[in-house]
Amino acid sequence: MTQQTHDHPDERLGILYAGGSYLLWGFVPLYWAMLIGTSPIEITLHRIFWGAVFALAITAARGHLAHIRHIMARPKVLLALATSSVLVGANWTVFIYCVSTHQLVESSLGYYLTPLVSIALGFFLLEEKVSRLRLTAIALATAAVAAQAFELGYIPWVAPALALSFGFYGYVRKRTAVDALDGLTVETLILFPFTVAVLGYFSWQGTAAFDLVHVKRDLLLIGGGPITLVPLVLFAAGARRIRMTTLGFLQYLSPTLTLLVATFLMGESFTRADTIAFVFVWAALILVAFDARVRPSALSPAPASAPDGRAS
Repeated sequence: MTQQTHDHPDERLGILYAGGSYLLWGFVPLYWAMLIGTSPIEITLHRIFWGAVFALAITAARGHLAHIRHIMARPKVLLALATSSVLVGANWTVFIYCVSTHQLVESSLGYYLTPLVSIALGFFLLEEKVSRLRLTAIALATAAVAAQAFELGYIPWVAPALALSFGFYGYVRKRTAVDALDGLTVETLILFPFTVAVLGYFSWQGTAAFDLVHVKRDLLLIGGGPITLVPLVLFAAGARRIRMTTLGFLQYLSPTLTLLVATFLMGESFTRADTIAFVFVWAALILVAFDARVRPSALSPAPASAPDGRAS
């Protein structure tokens, strides 16, 4: 048995778990598309609400309720998770906005950009050593957005917003030593009172999407909880069993599937501006992959999703 196999005896199972999570994240736009016509903000609020309900149920089943209380009693950790909760909430809202406004191609670009944002954050905020190839990759990512802006005649905000919100989310969670599911549970609990208040206001105004009349829509909103948690649990199970380099490769499965879903199943066009931006970004990712191959000690950075899975 090789050392590599010895270190990762469950790698095949891990690949199935992690790959399954990225498959679900890649196809999840089809689920949110069934809620088109509902405000992205309200969808996000329900996602947080039902996510908290299901996360608490799972946490109780795991016997981690006392651990959750312990986490919430630590002011520094609670502040970090409050910050990450705002970042992931913003990311969810922008992503659902992409679905409702038929901008999934842009969202796919954003998640391709995310690993490059993570490299940049490591370089500028964590003072990590970054090779010239990776610095070139960061420059290419910047050029992708600049070229797209030049082609469109305005500054595109969707892809950078997704990449930056998720990149900073990953940065905060990387520096917060909390289990993936426990972290998400606390994040949703932090936002829970605000979520209940706003949803209650919508209901009082008579504008709530969840009205106990449109049963299909109500069930879809409730389903936002498990739709968020199931791929997370699969991701966490997979991440523990496989090498970081394997995980880094698998992370591109999700935006690739989203791109295919957008263009072939949801009828979005792949414009000249998109082509220019994607060419720059794919070139940057090839440089990162090549750098990891020729410098095996410098593994590809953990995906920004590593703490809690992709945010979409």
